[in-house]
Amino acid sequence: MAAVTPSRPERLGDQVRAELAVLLQRSVRDPAVRLVTVTHVRMSKDLQHARVFYTTLTEPDDRRATARGLRRAGPFLRRQLAQRIRVRHVPELTFVYDDSLEREQRIAEVLEAIAETPPAPPDPSDTDR
Repeated sequence: MAAVTPSRPERLGDQVRAELAVLLQRSVRDPAVRLVTVTHVRMSKDLQHARVFYTTLTEPDDRRATARGLRRAGPFLRRQLAQRIRVRHVPELTFVYDDSLEREQRIAEVLEAIAETPPAPPDPSDTDR
């Protein structure tokens, strides 16, 4: 069975994610984006737009400041990407908060609560005939 090679948008998305992670850690001085982790980059089919999914360790109230900081850093990050990756057109960056980790945590908590709940005793009026 042959291995499936990722498509061009997936490969470029992975490259953009890796470069953005380094740039955010080393080059962006804005304290609002200090604790940002890029989780995934989804490229459009024409490679013109990149949706950058990120998460942060800050409080929910500070997420707006983080989003503003990323929007402000967007042009700088795009210029830096132009120097680091080889593409004719550097994609437009759109930053989107990734809440999948929080959803996974809530689901795990609900499943734990269900597992800890003792089963209900059988109903005597509910007999099989």
